[in-house]
Amino acid sequence: MYNNQMTDVSNKTMTTALRKILRPLVRILLRNGVAYADFTTLVRKTFVDVAGEDFDLPGRKQSVSRISVLTGINRKEVKRLLEEPQDTQPATEHNRAARVVSGWMRDSHFLGKSGKPLPLSFGDAAATNGFEALVKRYSGDMPARSVLDELVRVGAVSLDQDRQVQLSATGYVPAASNEELLRLSGEGVSDLLNTIDYNLSDNQSQTRLQLSVAYDDVTSAGVETFRNLSKEKSIEFLTYLDSFLATQDRSVNPSAEGEGRYRTGIGIYYFEQPIQDADDQKTAGVEK
Repeated sequence: MYNNQMTDVSNKTMTTALRKILRPLVRILLRNGVAYADFTTLVRKTFVDVAGEDFDLPGRKQSVSRISVLTGINRKEVKRLLEEPQDTQPATEHNRAARVVSGWMRDSHFLGKSGKPLPLSFGDAAATNGFEALVKRYSGDMPARSVLDELVRVGAVSLDQDRQVQLSATGYVPAASNEELLRLSGEGVSDLLNTIDYNLSDNQSQTRLQLSVAYDDVTSAGVETFRNLSKEKSIEFLTYLDSFLATQDRSVNPSAEGEGRYRTGIGIYYFEQPIQDADDQKTAGVEK
């Protein structure tokens, strides 16, 4: 199953880790009607793509034979999968909509005295603190109507009868769109796994931030208190980092110094899970 150079302990550790990763993923797949055959087809394609793009030898063009050796997939199938079109979906519209919300939350021009985002008028292009002005400042040439429609669609804002746009969520949170939530979640999980991959790679002089805090004997009252506290403090922390990172992004701040182009950020997620007693675990199972 794995590279022969790996020890039995490494095999066991890898298997345990994979099962932990796959279990919630399989729940999502089954809940959304994705069958095993569909999943394995996608996995085969991904194995071939990653082997072809990330595991080539220096100074040599990647070959079908090498990809076949790396993945264990026969050459004929590798060639077929390489000829399939890449499944790419531009996220420009989503990213610009998220940028508008982020600007709304930190730009003093669109905040009240309490520091909270103000309701913004819609339909008056001349208003210096209206929704159109916000979009122009943080989304460039995107039509304000398109940005508004996207934000309403995902439940991030609402438009009332007085044509005032109200921010419904703290940040770009697609509460009304499972499709958009799944897209963002895919990005978040990918970011975390990329960090894990980087930290597990050889010859890294400095690991990337990968921290968590958890206790396993917390009462229901303690969970509720922590849920509220962690949300409050996380929003406060991310808002602070968002304000800083915006000063380093050339799309927002054209005068930002430095070379190259990078995507960088940090993610925070909350989790809780009931723990079964040993007796409960013994009786749980699949009905025959």
